[in-house]
Parts: sequence; C-alpha cells; structure tokens
Amino acid sequence: MSPEGYGEADATFQAAGGEAGIRQLVDTFYDHMDADQAFATIRAMHPEDLTVSRDKLARFLCGWMGGPRRYNEKYGSITIPGAHAHLKVTKIERDQWLGCMQAALAEQDYPTSLVTYLLKQLFVPADRIREVCSHTAS
Repeated sequence: MSPEGYGEADATFQAAGGEAGIRQLVDTFYDHMDADQAFATIRAMHPEDLTVSRDKLARFLCGWMGGPRRYNEKYGSITIPGAHAHLKVTKIERDQWLGCMQAALAEQDYPTSLVTYLLKQLFVPADRIREVCSHTAS
C-alpha cells in the first residue's frame, strides 16, 4: 500500500481521474502503440481496428484500479493470463507493453507517486501473462 492510499477501495481509480481519466490513459496508450515503431511487436498482436481493444482495456482498468467493474458488465469475467494465452509473450512483449504504458502515463496529469505505483502494480499481471504465455514461445 502506498502512503497516498493507492490500492485501497477506489483511491487509485479516483486518482487516475475516474472512468474519463482511464479512458484518456488508454487512448494515449493505444495512440503510442499505433504510432511508435518501438511498440510494433505488440501492435501486431492487436486487430487493425483498436476500438474493442481500447474499450476492453479501459473497462478492465476501471475495475482493476478499484472502480466499477465495467469489463464484467459488458464482457463477463476475465482471467488476464488466460485471455492472452493464445499469444507469444516473452520478456520483449511484456517490456514493450510496459514501455508503452509508461509513455502513456507520462502524458497524463498524474502525480509521480501514482505513475510509480501503477507501473509497479502493472508489472505483476504483465509478467504473469509472460509466464503463462511462455509455452508458446519457441
């Protein structure tokens, strides 16, 4: 737990700007992924039209940050590693995803403490996806 209360109730969700703030973060994230060649490997794992990807990530992050469980409302329950099990995710893809998120977070009007907290917390599911998906790596 952080001194700011991130991770308690909806503190992280509120600090991120609620649903509107999270949607802005997700749009920035996918804009970077779409435009920056540094993220080409993970961009290739997504459909050409990112509309559904944007919606799913924004809805997931709402609940993950302690806000309303919007993903579940629209798409049902999810296990993050299982949803990515069909992909080849190695440290390269994990680090690209985290780097893309770091770039998006840097553009938000978030306190440094929130950015640091989110990157640390997001490493956990990102690395779990890598662990689960490592069986597809050759």
